[in-house]
Amino acid sequence: MNGSKPLLTRVLITFLLLFSTGAGAELSFSGPPVQGGMITGKSTPGASVTVDGVPVRVSGEGYFLVGFDRDHSATSLVEVRYLDGRSESRTLNIEKRTYDIQRIDGLPQRKVTPEKMDYERIRKEAAAIKKAREKDDPRTDFLNGWRWPVEGPISGVYGSQRVLNGEPRRPHYGVDIAAPVGTPVKAPADGIVTLAHPGMFFSGVTLVLDHGHQLSSSFLHLNKTLVSVGDRISKGDIIAEVGNSGRVTGAHLDWRMNLRDARIDPQLLVGAMPNQAGDRNKTKIN
Repeated sequence: MNGSKPLLTRVLITFLLLFSTGAGAELSFSGPPVQGGMITGKSTPGASVTVDGVPVRVSGEGYFLVGFDRDHSATSLVEVRYLDGRSESRTLNIEKRTYDIQRIDGLPQRKVTPEKMDYERIRKEAAAIKKAREKDDPRTDFLNGWRWPVEGPISGVYGSQRVLNGEPRRPHYGVDIAAPVGTPVKAPADGIVTLAHPGMFFSGVTLVLDHGHQLSSSFLHLNKTLVSVGDRISKGDIIAEVGNSGRVTGAHLDWRMNLRDARIDPQLLVGAMPNQAGDRNKTKIN
């Protein structure tokens, strides 16, 4: 990808300056206000917050999360009501991104165009993932920092339009990291395991880790999981092994993130891959 990490840095710095100072010092934000991005808001304890009219969880310390999907509109409205009856609103300007087209050939055709006998299985597995991602826990594990779950070449990026065996399909909502089968997968942040599935039709061996406030990480195409549902995980713990299960052409980790209904770009949280170069290690912003 072309694009610019310095540009993303400038956007973030400007955002912090605009929204962390002045008369509204009780309300501050950090994080990239871009499509696929996530920002952490901070208000006074006890305040209630809505984002585009939808109430969101606020921690006891006043922290809350705002996420922007791949094709989020140009603005997002955050409204805060304080315990003393005052209210405040901020209109966030969301930076637009451009996305690659990625062509992948050599997939088993049944994984691209499933047979009728596969539909019920696919539906049940999608419902299981949805349920695992819907956990709305007051924990604020997301405040404790992020790391890459695996280090290696980035083979697929968030938002790219996928063409599978010549057929246009939905965009890709994760970041793919190429690595040999059996490579340890480490937790990118603290969390609790909400799904450990031995083999789904599309995503293969699948693991979901909840970070609090309906923010979750999903790890797809694994070789095996090494944790169980309900396990409390710390950042850096080994939770799984890279594999080539499900709809794949080779071994890699597909790391995805969801905040409520928004699909988040994990790369915006962790930055450039250590010891890697090339366009796929950058984030493209208009």
